[in-house]
Amino acid sequence: MRSVLIAAGFSMIISILLTPLAIRAFRRQGLGQEIRDDGPESHLSKKGTPTMGGTVIVGATVGGYVAAHLFLADQDNWGFTASGLLLLFLMVGMGTVGFLDDYLKIRHRRSLGLNKTAKLVGQLVVGVAFAVLAINFPNTVGVTPASTVVSYVRDIAPFALGTVAFVILAYLFIAGFSNAVNLTDGLDGLAAGCSAMVFASYVFISFWQFTHDCANELIEGCYTVRDPLDVTLVAAAGLGACLGFLWWNTSPARIFMGDTGSLALGGLLSGLAIVTRTELLLVVLGGLFVAVTLSVVIQVAFFRATRRRVFRMAPLHHHFELAGWTENTVIVRFWLVTAMAVAFGIGLFYADWLSFVGL
Repeated sequence: MRSVLIAAGFSMIISILLTPLAIRAFRRQGLGQEIRDDGPESHLSKKGTPTMGGTVIVGATVGGYVAAHLFLADQDNWGFTASGLLLLFLMVGMGTVGFLDDYLKIRHRRSLGLNKTAKLVGQLVVGVAFAVLAINFPNTVGVTPASTVVSYVRDIAPFALGTVAFVILAYLFIAGFSNAVNLTDGLDGLAAGCSAMVFASYVFISFWQFTHDCANELIEGCYTVRDPLDVTLVAAAGLGACLGFLWWNTSPARIFMGDTGSLALGGLLSGLAIVTRTELLLVVLGGLFVAVTLSVVIQVAFFRATRRRVFRMAPLHHHFELAGWTENTVIVRFWLVTAMAVAFGIGLFYADWLSFVGL
């Protein structure tokens, strides 16, 4: 437990202290956010706010994870693991794709950065690389970071996939959630706050798996996962980084995370689901991200079919803004929805364990 607190604490401190430095540096370089012309008029005043704050989130997450290992370096069998390093690779890789997107937006002074093809290719390279690597590196008992079986709270045996099918599904899952967080990042502090809550749920889930690991205790309901404690450290570091960034990103935001942060956070969340064997559970835990994405899909599909709109504007948070809700009202209520989704998801996870122990 001490290592978890170190990871979360150090990442939060790094994020809180480095974000104002990033704000000043980005202002000097003129790295300000471009605002959509067709968005809510109230957002036009945000033009020029420093963006690419996701670089701080990524750096703080990596820093918190490394700090936890350095403080516990004298313990036996304590070191970096395949699961932890792969999760950081996925986060940094997706963050790099987002960084290129943000940079092009600023350079060309428009709200569009990488074209859809270039962004998808970048996500494809990172997602496929993670998926291929994650089904390698077995530990001493043959468990790899990821499983080729579709999972809910644990692997669902009838839904075993081949290697190729798993890699394809993993890529779609990673790209889908990274884009979902990206779509949600439209209001001050919304994506950071929601991501922090989902990371908190994965701190609980992965630590619970560590204390009920089949490698340590062969009891009913144990979990066959690789490196659950190291996964907990990554989740805790992500949680701390989001909370520290939220200090400066909450309304009125002094900095935006940009695609650098949203793609990185979405990638890390999907990676955590894959290595903890809770892929379908993430759809519940991250229910708000799913709802926001569905609002865009429904809006586009319905408009193409009927030339009419279901929502005043998509993504969903803009619909409520145009319906008369203030920005802060939308943010807080969406945070509450996320909190309820996380509580429900953790309840499903715990109920599964109870079903094995007969309680």
